[in-house]
Amino acid sequence: MTSTLFIPTDAPFSTAQQSWLGGFLAGLASAHRDVPAGPAASLTVTVLYGSQTGNCELLAEDFAAAAIGAGVAANVQPLDAATPETLTEVGHLLIITSTYGEGEMPDNAELFWDAISDENAPRLESLQFSVLGLGDTGYDNFCEAGKLLDMRLEQLGAQRLAPRVDCDVSYEDEAAAWISTAVEALAKQAPAGASGSPAAQAPPSKARSKWNRKNPYAAGLVENRVLSGAGSAKEIRHYELALGDSGIEYAAGDALAVMPRNDPTLIELLLDQLGHGPDTEVAGAALADALQHTWEIRTPSKDLIGALAERNPSGELAALVQREDREPLENWLYGKDTLDLLELNPSHDFGVDELEALFRPLQHRAYSISSSPLASPDRIHLTVASVRHGADRVHGGVCSTFLADRVRADEAAGIFLQPNQAFRLPDDGDVPVIMIGPGTGVAPFRAFLQERAATGARGRNWLFFGDQHEASDFIYADELRAHADAGLLTRLDLAFSRDQAEKIYVQTRMREQGAELYAWLEEGAHLYVCGDATRMAKDVDAALVEIVAAQIGGADRATAAAEYVNDLKRAKRYVRDVY
Repeated sequence: MTSTLFIPTDAPFSTAQQSWLGGFLAGLASAHRDVPAGPAASLTVTVLYGSQTGNCELLAEDFAAAAIGAGVAANVQPLDAATPETLTEVGHLLIITSTYGEGEMPDNAELFWDAISDENAPRLESLQFSVLGLGDTGYDNFCEAGKLLDMRLEQLGAQRLAPRVDCDVSYEDEAAAWISTAVEALAKQAPAGASGSPAAQAPPSKARSKWNRKNPYAAGLVENRVLSGAGSAKEIRHYELALGDSGIEYAAGDALAVMPRNDPTLIELLLDQLGHGPDTEVAGAALADALQHTWEIRTPSKDLIGALAERNPSGELAALVQREDREPLENWLYGKDTLDLLELNPSHDFGVDELEALFRPLQHRAYSISSSPLASPDRIHLTVASVRHGADRVHGGVCSTFLADRVRADEAAGIFLQPNQAFRLPDDGDVPVIMIGPGTGVAPFRAFLQERAATGARGRNWLFFGDQHEASDFIYADELRAHADAGLLTRLDLAFSRDQAEKIYVQTRMREQGAELYAWLEEGAHLYVCGDATRMAKDVDAALVEIVAAQIGGADRATAAAEYVNDLKRAKRYVRDVY
């Protein structure tokens, strides 16, 4: 029996990578073709993914397709669908995970990590495994989630099927190589003549757009208006991007990635500071083009910081770099961009051949979509806060000011969709939903409300929204009040922190309505959180546990409340889109 070789044409690999991987799998399959098929069942691999933005889920699907093509059945699940106990029944395990924030597990891996890191976790001597980590070397805890899972599985006695691979933001080549290595190792253990068992094969890969990081769609920016009122300390804007003939099909809860271009004013200042002309060739392009389209020039890279410290070993930066405690360095770097560091270290004198290594690749920025395709099928709406700070020289956010200032009416912005299957409204329109989204965190909930209105969903809707001042920061106020007047919004609880002496936040309003919020949860409500991950999301989580503990009562209420909230997470009734 021959195996069907299938590499998705919409996989996150180039044509050359797909061709190479397909040829590799064909070689594996041909090794089995000449062996008569026997009664042996196919080997099955469990593929678990931890993903905040969906990349790891897509890679898990691609791995499963490649494995099946080599005669290995695959079972794909999110990490929180597994437990250490279920792994005792698994012979082969592949984990693909991103790292979230400062070395944290992505949301759908958190419960699995809590369980497997427990001192009472079962031994896993019969398990063979490999880990692929996705991360960003711009962060200190690069691929920390993958490293921790890899180390813990080894501690529990599991044996590596293939070495762990840690991928930077441009992960495609390394991911393709890891897939081929792991599939080869699995294929060697598969019964001769086996093909993927239909009952155990991975579900079909979801349809994917042809537009991606390497091939963004040029979308016209057809609306750009300020939402913030006069006197606001913020500049929040509403954007609409035309989908045209892209074929992009989005859903409420998805994110849109935007590929920015760097600020020409900053580029001119950098060219002057670097001492090289705009037409100087570097990495196969003119230096000015590389600075505008290819390199991250706002945030200093670790390589640049290290090179500047090395060139000035007696300087302040070198002293901070040498310290084991990273906090003083982070505090010193806060608010400074690449130009600031070059100006503070004017004796750098970098040669042209050194420049490429000093800048990281320019990356897309992802924003929660603030529209539903049922209300806006031809345009995607975004709600974005423009980042600007500094007195002597204004420092602007790379993408937020690109959209605000540098995409004119006759120009386009490169975009691609980032589906978020984990952040979806309940399939049952009768299920109540609780939405917590201060500031720009209201974006996906504007989409949710449009969706509920368009589908005629009868479930109750409760929104917690807040910001600094009601008069200037209540974005989409008319829309939200209209939804409340129409009965679409069952409850609208507002928290404007600076309108009174005592600061009031969304978690304050949650606690005030704790009994009602718990009653909604008991009636099956789904709870969603969107916005700042550093403080707000953690404060909301703490408030939720406190509310549940107060309603449950009893001597062991803290433990019971934590487990109650974990059960909500397992049931996908408490999900977050935080950044």
